[in-house]
Amino acid sequence: MKSKMVLFLMIIACFLLQCTVLHVFSIGSITPNLMLILCVSMGLMRGRKSGLWVGFFSGLLIDLFYGSLFGFYALIYMYVGFISGYACRVYYDDDVKVPMLLVAGTDFLFNLAVYGLQFLLRGRLGLGTYLYRIIIPEVFYTVFLTMIVYKAFYHINYRFMNIARKESESIWVIK
Repeated sequence: MKSKMVLFLMIIACFLLQCTVLHVFSIGSITPNLMLILCVSMGLMRGRKSGLWVGFFSGLLIDLFYGSLFGFYALIYMYVGFISGYACRVYYDDDVKVPMLLVAGTDFLFNLAVYGLQFLLRGRLGLGTYLYRIIIPEVFYTVFLTMIVYKAFYHINYRFMNIARKESESIWVIK
């Protein structure tokens, strides 16, 4: 229960930071995607199921406050968390290179999905302009923020969610 409450507070805190503080640090109206970093981090550290749920609730918050099509961001963030959860058992959590690569790849795919489903279907065909002015700068800015924020997520995960992990690894708990 404690780990779920910490996850909920992390989602709320990241959402509030992304919507308020990170807009102050925007460069050319490009802001980093902190919710995507959270989804990738939790998927990488805790597995597919946790990444899926963190992604769903993160996307649901964005849909409730900013989305034009309800469920669109929830679905995309859910896939991001689930896909990054595949690397949970293969890579070490304390290394920052794997999360940076996962964030770069998922942010690129995330922005392509946003372009394809929200701009291309409306007849706006400027993929080159969207790619060079929005997608690539946001990917670099988000990867740069990942270098800073991932260690904080790592320490929060292993400090506050260690009890749930020990319970799940116990031989006395039926799975």
